[in-house]
Amino acid sequence: MQPTYVYEALNWASSFLEQNDKENRAADILLKHHLNVDWTDFHLSRRDNLSKSIWKAFQQDVIRHSEGIPIQHLTGYEEFYDRRLKVNEHVLIPRPETEELVEGVLGWLKRKQAGSLRMADIGTGSGAIAITLALEAPGNDVTAVDLDEQALDVAKQNAAFYGADVTFLQGNLVDPLLQGTKTYDVIVSNPPYIPLEEWKNLDTVVRDHEPKHALVDSNDNDGLACYRKMAAYLPTLLRTDGLAAFEVGENQGDAVATILQAELPLADIEVRHDMNGKPRMVFCERDGI
Repeated sequence: MQPTYVYEALNWASSFLEQNDKENRAADILLKHHLNVDWTDFHLSRRDNLSKSIWKAFQQDVIRHSEGIPIQHLTGYEEFYDRRLKVNEHVLIPRPETEELVEGVLGWLKRKQAGSLRMADIGTGSGAIAITLALEAPGNDVTAVDLDEQALDVAKQNAAFYGADVTFLQGNLVDPLLQGTKTYDVIVSNPPYIPLEEWKNLDTVVRDHEPKHALVDSNDNDGLACYRKMAAYLPTLLRTDGLAAFEVGENQGDAVATILQAELPLADIEVRHDMNGKPRMVFCERDGI
């Protein structure tokens, strides 16, 4: 039976999702999406009549989410730094922790107060990091790299939508950067860092629907292979007084810091905690000496 009002549809969806071990906030997100309103109007609409077409589309998406489809794949986007970025099965869905990584880089740029700088985002996926840096710190030269051509297509679409001036290169980690003679003031990355055995135990919403190559470091059992490769080339690619910033797994901060310190002994390296108090970021500022 079709609900008459918005709040009745939400009550059904919340109950249905809880019964299927899914968070009931998904009901709000999906119905807001189908109503095509902002959050203020959504909260004011709870006693509005619900059309048959919206109910059918909403009901279908709630059922699909209960079966494991990520909300973002149903809506087609994720919010990142107050911008709506297109996502699909070819890219990692941007997380809040990555916003904090970007915040750290932007804070460094503000303190630096330099002219035009050259920045590279390694493993760009949806383009979230590169696009945000290009838009929040305009006037800098931003390059984004990804191995997967389909991921780059998504990133290019997101950059074009917001008019972000980003150069996109296809290749594995820093390999495309090594083909030229440029050095970089900022190198930032959220690389694959989940060991294969951990990936096997991830929630099926992530494991079955997000790209494995963007999550799993399959070259090493500890999930650190990408950091080792990037760190090995930092002496070549990162300018003196430059910044390398990485998102890491919550148990990898010290290990990544050690890897970086071995390649750049004079660097100032800091493991930072995210909003949940977990060590999820490593910042490496190269000494200018």
